Amino acid sequence: MLRMQNKHEFRTIALIFILFSGMIGCLGNAKPAQPAGGGFQAMPVKVMEAKAMPVNDASAYVATLKSRDSAVIMPQVEGQITQIFVHSGDRVAEGRALMEIDPLKQQATVKSQESARAAQQAQLNWAKQQYQRTENLAGAGVVSKQDLDQAKATLDAAQAQMDALSAQVREQEVQLRYYRVTAPRTGIVGDIPVRVGDRVTTTSQLTTVDQPGSLEAYVYVPVERSAQLKMNLPVQILDSTGKVLADTKISFISPQVDNTTQTVLVKARISNGNDALRQSQFIRVRVIWGTHQNPEVPILAVSRLAGQYFAFVAEPQEKGGFIAKQHPLTIGETVGNNFEVREGIKSGDRIIVSGTQFLMDGMPVVPMS
Repeated sequence: MLRMQNKHEFRTIALIFILFSGMIGCLGNAKPAQPAGGGFQAMPVKVMEAKAMPVNDASAYVATLKSRDSAVIMPQVEGQITQIFVHSGDRVAEGRALMEIDPLKQQATVKSQESARAAQQAQLNWAKQQYQRTENLAGAGVVSKQDLDQAKATLDAAQAQMDALSAQVREQEVQLRYYRVTAPRTGIVGDIPVRVGDRVTTTSQLTTVDQPGSLEAYVYVPVERSAQLKMNLPVQILDSTGKVLADTKISFISPQVDNTTQTVLVKARISNGNDALRQSQFIRVRVIWGTHQNPEVPILAVSRLAGQYFAFVAEPQEKGGFIAKQHPLTIGETVGNNFEVREGIKSGDRIIVSGTQFLMDGMPVVPMS
């Protein structure tokens, strides 16, 4: 039994040896497949010629929009608010009543002044009559010249007192008009932080009236860039996606540096005809310092490895044909779907824009425009 088992194992080992020997023989007779001409098979790729394009030398900042025609409404008198005639967002015309401050006390003052003026008017009328009588008697020689002068002085004093009281009445009437707050211009009512019943003073802000369509962007530029600031420098207003909403220019440069932020305030006017922007809104702006020429490459043709950007260029060979040569790049601004290339590619290079994930440095390629 043992002899039969050993004999079976021997046959199994012999069979395995024969099969293994046959595989080695086949591998020894096989030759590696190579493309005609030897080396890698040339790979067809799409290429695009790099062209020098004008690129803006620009810096992006966060700016604040402020209305050039925004009026802050503050009362000219103190008192308690009794009525509010408008709501936030209402469009109002110049002179429209916005709210009213309790006028009762001032109305009483005006009435008292008018009563005093009426009493003085009666006194003035009496002084005029006395002067006329004295003048007639002096003409007849009944009274002396001194009596006539005394009557004239009394009349002049009454007239002066009457003029003073009339001026006081006018002053109190003007003061009474201040208890009704009106719109100084046509515009849109802003936030109304006060309520009926609130007591306000001359420093209380009641609301704002903004005239749409005219804004200024307040841009704070670092002092390091202040030497490059100049009037009419181009400025672009951007939305959250980087789309240009408006083109404008610098219209004001502050002569001073902010001690806290070490920035220089510059302003740029915005027409805002479609009311797309709002007062006190934060917005992105791009200050364009100048323009230079650099080649651009599509973003899809650029790869990144360990923080370094690369692109493949189809370079011609002396013996004919092209190879894919990997160039390290120094990237600048992003212009649409392209990268600005500051170093690594020159104008006229054939940039490979397809199949870059299958390429290796020095691999033969067939450029296709």
